[in-house]
Amino acid sequence: MKPKQYYFFTKPQHRRQQITFAMSSDEDFSLVIPPTTEETLESIKALINNNKKKHEQLILDQEELIARRNDQQEMAEQFRQRSVKLNQKIKEDQRSYEEQMENDKAKIKLGQQEASDLTEQILQVKEALEEEKDRNHHLKQQNDVFSAVPERKVVFNGLTGKDTQEFDMETNIVYPMEGGTAFITFEEEVVASKILKMQKHAVKVGTSCKFTVEARPVHLMLPQLVEINSEVSSHHILISRLPKMKIEPLLNKLEIHFSKTKHGGGEVEKCEMLPDSWTVALTFVKNDIAKGLIVTENHDVKLQEKMQRVRVTPFLNGKITNLVTKMTACPRTLLLTGIPTIMDRETLQDELQIHFQKSCHGGGEIVAFVYNPLGQHTSAVFGGPPKNTDKETE
Repeated sequence: MKPKQYYFFTKPQHRRQQITFAMSSDEDFSLVIPPTTEETLESIKALINNNKKKHEQLILDQEELIARRNDQQEMAEQFRQRSVKLNQKIKEDQRSYEEQMENDKAKIKLGQQEASDLTEQILQVKEALEEEKDRNHHLKQQNDVFSAVPERKVVFNGLTGKDTQEFDMETNIVYPMEGGTAFITFEEEVVASKILKMQKHAVKVGTSCKFTVEARPVHLMLPQLVEINSEVSSHHILISRLPKMKIEPLLNKLEIHFSKTKHGGGEVEKCEMLPDSWTVALTFVKNDIAKGLIVTENHDVKLQEKMQRVRVTPFLNGKITNLVTKMTACPRTLLLTGIPTIMDRETLQDELQIHFQKSCHGGGEIVAFVYNPLGQHTSAVFGGPPKNTDKETE
């Protein structure tokens, strides 16, 4: 068998060495190195040893690389496990976060409901406060209203009534009279009722004149209930406790006094006397003056050459809020119609009054008699009952 030739190359500075391997049937492998003059066996051994070291170093490097690979694999496994745990932790945190979000949403919803309930309660409290404020304002106005009534001397008569705040008002009803009619008021109701039942009455005037009048009932629309919403005016004051003197000088003195700022007053727009109560109503131009004067209440004013202490109280503006009326027949007053104009007014009125006073004609004592001739226009005024009686004054 022809031996194969193999060539080994070492470092570049060495030249090529030719090594011949001979294969025979007796040996599997044989190395034949032809001797050369340039290379010796020692150099070849050194080369082999060098290669062995390199081989050992490669094995060591390979083992180190394997160890590093194992370390890397172990580290990768640890990272993988940590990644799994982190993923699980993230999922758990996500679930916890979602649960927390749901809980927070529920708390927010509950808080919103509580806030809504609180807002509603606040509104209710505000409404209650407003109602209480309005009620207090109303009570204060009522107190001002009753404190504004001019002072009058009163006596307790031993009578009791309902615990209500009322005003006494005098009724004045204006009734237009047609021509040829008369109003007649009897002292007793029974007389008026008898005259009304007879209806037609023949009245004789003188010796030859006679005419017929008809008696009719008088119906009046009377108030049964009057509710007035009163409030204190910011421009007006009432001045009471005034001495009796001429009205014109009194009004001038009061206007001059209360128009001065040193007395707490201001520009006066109007000053007028209320003769039924001997009280003066004073109107200011500005609306911030009356209140200060009312708070002071008592004021010293020079009247009749000396200082007089007068009282200043609020002025009330009233508005009717409820009015209930009823048609009522006057029990003692009748209307006579069909009266002709046959003589002068006073004479004919006297003749009619004499006729209806006689008991033979069914009449009786007459309290009032008013006659309106044909072609004339007048009005009768019906007032309230006189004090301490149950009879009306017409």
